[in-house]
Amino acid sequence: MQETLNKLSLNQTRQQAQSLHLIQSEKLAVSKPFDKQGIDRQAIEAITAKIRKKIRIVPAAKAVLIQGGALMTVLASTQMMGWFAANYMAITLSFSIFSLVLMQAFFAATLSKFAGMASWWRWIHLAFPLAAWALLQWHVPSELYLIGFIVSLSLFWTTFRTQVPFFPSRPVVWQQVAKIIPQTQVVRLVDIGSGLGDMSMYIAKARPDSQIEGIEIAPLPWIISIVRAKFRRSKAVFKLGDYNALQFANYDVIFAYLSPVAMQNLWEKASQEMLPGSLLISLEFEIPGIPPTMRIAGNENSPAIYVWKIA
Repeated sequence: MQETLNKLSLNQTRQQAQSLHLIQSEKLAVSKPFDKQGIDRQAIEAITAKIRKKIRIVPAAKAVLIQGGALMTVLASTQMMGWFAANYMAITLSFSIFSLVLMQAFFAATLSKFAGMASWWRWIHLAFPLAAWALLQWHVPSELYLIGFIVSLSLFWTTFRTQVPFFPSRPVVWQQVAKIIPQTQVVRLVDIGSGLGDMSMYIAKARPDSQIEGIEIAPLPWIISIVRAKFRRSKAVFKLGDYNALQFANYDVIFAYLSPVAMQNLWEKASQEMLPGSLLISLEFEIPGIPPTMRIAGNENSPAIYVWKIA
């Protein structure tokens, strides 16, 4: 009798366990579609984020859109103001061409700020409509437009891609850099974005025992730097190209005067390739999240200088 009871109890326990297992299986079966939907949603969001990164509007295209948007907004706004004044105030409003151009310039500069463009783009947006208006007023011959276009293209043709404008450093910076670099050893230094070559030639003269190079991506400043180096009989060597093609391990000191947009890429390359003990020097712009080893405060004549010693 006791054995029969034990068997019944055991059977009941097994049945309860099986029922519980079935219930849990059903719950899992019901919950799996929701989990799958969640996973699918995450995958879709990740793919969407990658696509958005790839289809980002380049700065040049964004600048054109901003100027076009500013022009359309100014025209629409003045039309609305003229209609309102005529119908509700019995006043005839008229706007001169210069006032429209001025409004477009300020509105485009404001839009570029809200669009997250670099600060120097605001000056371009501000100056472009005014410059175009002035040239039209002066009746400049068409040949001068072509010459200006060629010169501008030679100076700034890579700015749209690299987001690094042409802006030369000053003598006070060259002197500071000459003091920062090691004084008791032969130094291999490269000036990224060497421009017209002034700093490279200064360092080459101050340190004739060292190897000084400059690399410039814009052709016109590069040609000018070569010609100037020949006349000055400078030992500085100038190359035309992108600094990403350089092997940073070949240099003890790397000097850069770029832009905030380029600093993260510069640090990634420097941290991977530069040898321990070498120096990365940046004028004006810091590397996000990477505290410098040394900082030289700027003044009204020069921005700050940041130095990172590679560990």
